[in-house]
Amino acid sequence: MDIIERIKELRDERGWSTNQLALEAELTQSTVSTLLTKTNSLPSLDTLSHLCDAFGVTLAQFFMEEEESELVSAQEKLLIERYRKLPERKKKAVLALLDD
Repeated sequence: MDIIERIKELRDERGWSTNQLALEAELTQSTVSTLLTKTNSLPSLDTLSHLCDAFGVTLAQFFMEEEESELVSAQEKLLIERYRKLPERKKKAVLALLDD
């Protein structure tokens, strides 16, 4: 698995810029930019952990191959994809709605 390509894939799924990813992951913009543009650079475990938190995935899910992740229905996958693109305040509203 190409770790950098996986990061880019998850970023693109959310429609985030590199700067937005840095903000969501609580990393500096230069750290994320360097990671995504330099060849032969890999994130530290701490950086990868921050990125996974921002993406809302565990480290195990990050490394899971696409065919392994088909444990959810198409509707559930669509719901997850749309939820991940929401701003934080809307995510809280959705969770509040589900708690009713």
